[in-house]
Amino acid sequence: MKASIKYAAVAFAGVVSLTACGSSSSANSINLVGYSVPKPAYDALATAFQATPAGKGVSFNASYGPSGSQAKAVANGNISADYVNFSTSSDLKKLVPGQVAEGWDSGATKGIVADSVVVIVVRKGNPLHITGWNDLIKPGVKIVTPDPASSGSAKWNILAAYEHVISDGGTKDQAKAYLTAFFKNVTSRADSGSVATQQFLNGTGDVLISYEAEAIAARAKGADVDYIVPNENILIQTPAAVTTTASQSAKDFLAFAESAAGQAIFAAHGFRPALTGVKAGTVNGAANPADPYPTLTKLITIKQLGGWTAVNAEFFGDHGLVTAIESAK
Repeated sequence: MKASIKYAAVAFAGVVSLTACGSSSSANSINLVGYSVPKPAYDALATAFQATPAGKGVSFNASYGPSGSQAKAVANGNISADYVNFSTSSDLKKLVPGQVAEGWDSGATKGIVADSVVVIVVRKGNPLHITGWNDLIKPGVKIVTPDPASSGSAKWNILAAYEHVISDGGTKDQAKAYLTAFFKNVTSRADSGSVATQQFLNGTGDVLISYEAEAIAARAKGADVDYIVPNENILIQTPAAVTTTASQSAKDFLAFAESAAGQAIFAAHGFRPALTGVKAGTVNGAANPADPYPTLTKLITIKQLGGWTAVNAEFFGDHGLVTAIESAK
């Protein structure tokens, strides 16, 4: 699902006006292309940026959708982009070199604009008494998670599920067996993380595997759900960059998103800050608003797994583990 919207430079009744837009980029207009989950954070970031001297008079043309599909659309020239934010660095690297310059990941945050972790979202009161990963493969548990063919969120979810076995001392064969059982319980696979969330909120499945940020955003909007943050987890690092044709306004917006002020806005909307030293404060929708981002002692990174090139080949390529499991279903 993809939505194209324009952030008007003037707010009405405290809410930024949104209208359909097909205009082209200019010095005072930023074409923002992103994966679906951080849209609420970008709504707030756009408004805050427009209140700064650098953002005065700047409007935003925003397109959100599945990370892989969005990256492909930009790469193919089907969407005009000045600023891009995808779920995985492998999606962003589809634009390098050419549309995004080499060195996009050399700044203070190494190109990462926001962090998250994988959570297990359950119905209010946790009627199935889900406590962690092992409960998800019990008979009858219906799992909602996006499709790794289009969604970066799905890839993070699958890697966290697989690696929890390894982090608990299991073997690769045991991790494969777990993932096979996991997929047998998957009842719905949307093309993006936000669509998967909406399916779950509409009554599909028993549990949703999602970003911590997505769960917090849903609860902040009043969704009647709870969530569990497994200690065995993966650090979701989402990259952002400007394109080689981007205006100075787009560059200023990226700098704002990476600044302490911008990172505080991400933190307020469920994302763990990518910039060291930024305090989250109280976060509406978090399981514990006063302490929204618990420290996890078994948290791995994509770098520890060999990077996205190796991970995509091992899990999601033509001969990857996930591909084989799904084809055998």
